[in-house]
Amino acid sequence: MTKDNGFQGLGEIFKQKKETRPPKYKWQDLALRIIKELDIPNSKKSSVFKVCKINSPEFIQRCLNDTKELCDKGEKWRYFFKLINEEGKGRETKDKKT
Repeated sequence: MTKDNGFQGLGEIFKQKKETRPPKYKWQDLALRIIKELDIPNSKKSSVFKVCKINSPEFIQRCLNDTKELCDKGEKWRYFFKLINEEGKGRETKDKKT
């Protein structure tokens, strides 16, 4: 609906739902889930997407499960990245073939 002058009211603009696109790749969906579950800060979100893109989903899921199980207090996202870094050393990523 518009007001008499042809413009929408500010409240009406905010009520409209923002159209979002679904993730194109499964690793993007996994990254979004991790960002939500571990309350990843904005400055680290791109790092989550990167590790989800280059590592296998099984490895990422294992690190996520270990984080939720072992990190009782503090910033869980820091523990998640610590696991990714430590367990990922010497591991094969999606791009490398041996």
